[in-house]
Amino acid sequence: MAKSIFLTGASAGLGEGMARGFAKRGYSLALAARSRDKLEVLAEELRRSGAAKVVVYTLDVTDYDSVPRVMGEAAAELGGLDIVIANSGIATATPAGRGSFEAARRVIDTNLLGAMATIEAAVELFRKQGHGHIVGISSVSGVRGLPTQSAYSASKSGVTRYLESVRADVFGTAIRVTDLAPGFIDTAINRNLPSRPFLVSAEKGTEIMIAMIEKQVGFRYVPVVPWTLVALLLKILPTRLLAKAS
Repeated sequence: MAKSIFLTGASAGLGEGMARGFAKRGYSLALAARSRDKLEVLAEELRRSGAAKVVVYTLDVTDYDSVPRVMGEAAAELGGLDIVIANSGIATATPAGRGSFEAARRVIDTNLLGAMATIEAAVELFRKQGHGHIVGISSVSGVRGLPTQSAYSASKSGVTRYLESVRADVFGTAIRVTDLAPGFIDTAINRNLPSRPFLVSAEKGTEIMIAMIEKQVGFRYVPVVPWTLVALLLKILPTRLLAKAS
């Protein structure tokens, strides 16, 4: 039987790219996002490209109570879930003291609390099943608080710390936890930035991510080179140099 995946943020960006890659590998897919129309179009494409089964769900991960309900419906439809990927995310500039708190709140609500709601529901489901694989999408931006990106950096750092705790909570069980931290992968979420060093295409980036998910890695930067080294440098970079980057 084909493995089944529940994927949030599936209608665009990394989610759309991963959906295409998993479909070609013959997985069954439960795709969730706010845009039902985009999901329906994508689902038709994926059915033709080799997916074992594709079902779609309208879901806003900031409607936290709806997350376990929708995930439960997907599990029932697909006969259980093997992998849950908490991928939903937004990004916007939130410079300190510039009236951007409401934008910052939306980023935290979606990227961190939405991911937590998704992962919490997945752990509960997987404990009942006796197995499962949780994947969270963090970011190199979570390594250090970046100029004008306070909320995004905080949200992605929070995802990593949360996944570390979840990994400890499920240690010794058949539940696996993966944290993938992409650098610059060419999607709409980062195309308005003035600079995107070491950029890779969405197709290449998501292929790397899929391979890491299939290997059930614990934590990886994506791609591993050069972002593992960049992350180390970010941690020690003086603030005056970091500030100039803005």
